Amino acid sequence: MTEATELASAAGGRDPRAGLRAVAALRKLLEQLEAVQVRNARNQGWSWQEVANELGVSRQAVHKKHGRA
Repeated sequence: MTEATELASAAGGRDPRAGLRAVAALRKLLEQLEAVQVRNARNQGWSWQEVANELGVSRQAVHKKHGRA
């Protein structure tokens, strides 16, 4: 199993301590992956609006979160 799969399994488990830790780790991983893909899209010439559309958020939200990076 991959780390993400193991974390997802733990997040859905019955142990709240392990589940909450897994949720926090997944959240951190997701944020890192989002930043990589936003940077990827911007490097390929995507507009902030195109990125926002794919993420399901407003252009302003994605620019505020990733624009200074």
